[in-house]
Parts: sequence; structure tokens; C-alpha cells
Amino acid sequence: MDSRRLLRTSATALAAAGLVLSGCSGGSDAAAPRTAAPAPSSAPEAPKLKKYYEQRLKWRDCGVEGFQCATLRVPLDYAKPDGEEIELAVSRARATGPGKRLGSLLVNPGGPGGSAVGYLQGYAGIGYPAPVRARYDMVAVDPRGVARSEPVECLTGPQMDAYTQVDQTPDDTAEVNALSAAFKDFAAGCEKKSGKVLPHVSTVEAARDMDVLRAVLGDGKLTYVGASYGTFLGATYAELFPDRVGRLVLDGAMDPSLSALDLNRDQTGGFETAFRAFAADCVRKPDCPLGTGSVAAAGEAMKKFFRDVDARPVPTGESRKLGESLATTGVIAAMYDEGAWPQLREALAQAMGGEGSGLLALADSYYERETDGTYANLMSANAAVNCLDLPPAYRDAAAVEKAVPSFEKASPVFGAGLAWAALNCTYWPTPPTGRPHRITAEGAAPILVVGTTRDPATPYRWARSLAGQLSSGTLLTYEGDGHTAYGRGSDCIDTAINTYLLEGTPPADGKRCS
Repeated sequence: MDSRRLLRTSATALAAAGLVLSGCSGGSDAAAPRTAAPAPSSAPEAPKLKKYYEQRLKWRDCGVEGFQCATLRVPLDYAKPDGEEIELAVSRARATGPGKRLGSLLVNPGGPGGSAVGYLQGYAGIGYPAPVRARYDMVAVDPRGVARSEPVECLTGPQMDAYTQVDQTPDDTAEVNALSAAFKDFAAGCEKKSGKVLPHVSTVEAARDMDVLRAVLGDGKLTYVGASYGTFLGATYAELFPDRVGRLVLDGAMDPSLSALDLNRDQTGGFETAFRAFAADCVRKPDCPLGTGSVAAAGEAMKKFFRDVDARPVPTGESRKLGESLATTGVIAAMYDEGAWPQLREALAQAMGGEGSGLLALADSYYERETDGTYANLMSANAAVNCLDLPPAYRDAAAVEKAVPSFEKASPVFGAGLAWAALNCTYWPTPPTGRPHRITAEGAAPILVVGTTRDPATPYRWARSLAGQLSSGTLLTYEGDGHTAYGRGSDCIDTAINTYLLEGTPPADGKRCS
């Protein structure tokens, strides 16, 4: 996102991301009111929604071996179910057997803005543990506003290039005004290109879409694995439909009770924790571009590098130069997965030597920029969902200036940039419909919440908090680095989650794996 755009890594690629540098976060610099949870839905569907719940999907070949695709119809506005409708992209891989089919397993990689269909076809449908894929149809739906489902569009490719290069650590009034203008132009572009859908891409609406899909697939309960922002989507579903909760895995959990300001500041601290882990590993190596001294010295070297490229951007071999904003994005992208640390060391060494293509490539992967200069709609959808889900973090630029010291305390390396990144929603054209509040999901079946102790994007305490809020929450902890835990190499984590998905038995609350 803003800072809430949360990145989910797979074995092969960055599947989604949490837009830390150009997003909006929601929340308020004043204490945000805690609102009551939506009333749970156990009654039969409203008559006007019946046609959606009883529709039949027409499965067809996707052009991707092993997968089928279909289109799900849902109302644009659930308050007006007899009004305009929209179409959502759905994909599935049928259960491979052997063993009795257990139903459908929906997956979501996070974001908001990550393509669930892309994640399914590129990783989950072929890379999830074979026993799970044998017993479940693996299913994904791109949430409304995302990828193939009524995508939110805001800027052209060249405009996005300019947007991602705007200085996000302004040093004077002119730079503050330039950053504010960039956020305003982005918001205006979204309203111009996607004004119809902007008021209707909230997480609550996406959760209601998932319930329609659950019914259409013939499942009495929802079985679901959500990563990163996908945990907020899953928890929201449990809040709305506690009696329809089957086996829910919420991996890399978010805390729905926090305001955007607190979410951003907490995540800033998470990136600092991840950077310190990277630095501790780096300084033990003779080729560390941040030196071979202490972690603190490495942090100072990192800050100096950011100041240097802010003053004198580095060539990259193309028209774009590597300034502070893109350099910071590239470094942050590598914080999501410790497997990217060698790539980051090499990219930093190159950039410090005057060649910025390595860090630019990391930043481009984070923003889902293609080599032809086009972008996926990840950044647009990310802002649209975040700015609808929570009130803006700040009232104006002056409020950011007051908040910067607390962000710099949370992260001396990234604090200032991440504080300013959350200004985006201040200028959003659509008023927010959500508020921060605790989610208890009273009456739901056991829900498995997974947290990683040094997760950069979803700090571990968020998982502890969500597991404590949920009336049936069970906490599973991975003591390690990186964002999310399932399928990242821990047999202990994978066995616990597989057992829950296949047998319905969650691990003991508080179980820890390393």
C-alpha cells in the first residue's frame, strides 16, 4: 500500500506487491474511529442477488496448459443489485487426484492489485504442494479493479515513468509542491479513466464477490489461502460470512484495527528490520558494497547512497536515470525475499560505481513495468482499493512534515520516503467507505493466521494481533526472514498448513517453526 501495497514472492517471480513508495494508505493523522463490524450474513441471499448466486460458469480453455477460464458476473453496486453489472476473470486447475476431491481452494497473492489469476497460473496451480493440488480444484478470481476484472487505469506508460521518479523525500517547498502535484495528477487520471468503478473496488465488495464465486462453484464453505493483503480480504470475508468459513489460511497477516498512519509507520519499521537482517548478512562478505563494518555503519552507507543519487542520478543505459525514488524502490523490492539479497548486493555495487541498471530492474519488477514501457495496473488498483478502504493518512502536506520524525525513528534508512508516500490518498476523488476496526468473525470455524518474525511488509505483531482478534484464530509463527511463509522452504510451516487444508485440523495455537 503505499506502504500497504504488499508484495508476495513465489519461487519464480514477484507475484504481487504492496506499493510502498507511490501508494496511499488510509488512516488518519488523528485517531480514527473504530466502527462496528458489518452484520454477519447467515440469511438466504436477497432475491435480487439470486441470479448472481445461481449463475453457471462457462469454462473454456485459457491458452495456458492445465487451466480453464471463465467469467463471473457480479453487481457493480451491491446496494443496487438490479443495476449495472461487471465481469470478473476466474481461472481454475482441476484437482489432479488421487483421493477424494475436497472442493475448491481460492488463492489470492496480495497487493491490493496483484492478479490472482496470474498467481494461480504462474505459481499456485503448479507449485502448491502436490497433495493439496490433488484434492482441491485450485481457483482464483482477479478482484474487481484488478488485471482482467474491470481494471482501474490511471496514467499512460510514459506518465507512470515520470510518476515513479518524483522525489519522495522533498527538501524544500518546491519539491513538496511537486510531489503533491504528482499525487493529484495520478488521482485525476484515475477519475478520468475509471470513474465508474472507483467507488466500487473496496475489500468488502471483493469479499462479497468471493462469496458469489463460492456458491457458483458449488461449495458450501469457502476454503482460501490469502497472502499479505489477501489476509485482509480473507478476514473481511470471515467477518461478513462467518457461517460460510471453511479452512482459511491468512499468511503474512495485516491488522485491520490500525489506521493507515499506523499501518504505514509499522510497515516502515518492518522494512528497517529486514534491512538490518540484509546488512548483517552483507557486512560479513568481503564484497559488501555497504562496507564490512557494523550494521549501523551499513545503514549510514545506505543513507549516503540515497542522498548521492538524489543529488546526482546515475545512468542506467536508457533514458531513465536512477534517482533516489527508483533506487529506494529497488532496495525495498529485494527486502521481500532473502533470496534476492545477492542480486541486491550486485546492483548496489554497480550503482555506487555509476551504473544503475540493476537497481532499476528491481524497481521495474516491483512496479510490474514491462520492457516496452507499459505497466500492469497494479499501482492503479493498489491506490484505488487502499484509498477506498480507509480514510487518508494525512489531511495535508504539513501533517506529513509533523509525522516524518516518527517514521525516521521507525526506520532511519527508509523513514522519510515512506512517510511522504502515504500522502497519495489525501487527494483521492472518491471518499473512503471503510474504517479501521477489529475483526472477530464470531462463529467462524478455526482460521489459521501465519506470521514471519522478520517480515518486512507485514510486521509479525500484525499476525499476533489478527489471531487475537479473531474468535477462532490460531497463530502459526515462522522464525525467519522474508514476506509470508507458506511454500518458502520450511517443512514445519508447510506440513502444518497442508494438514489444516487436507484434514481441517489447525496446529496448536502458538506453534513456532524455523
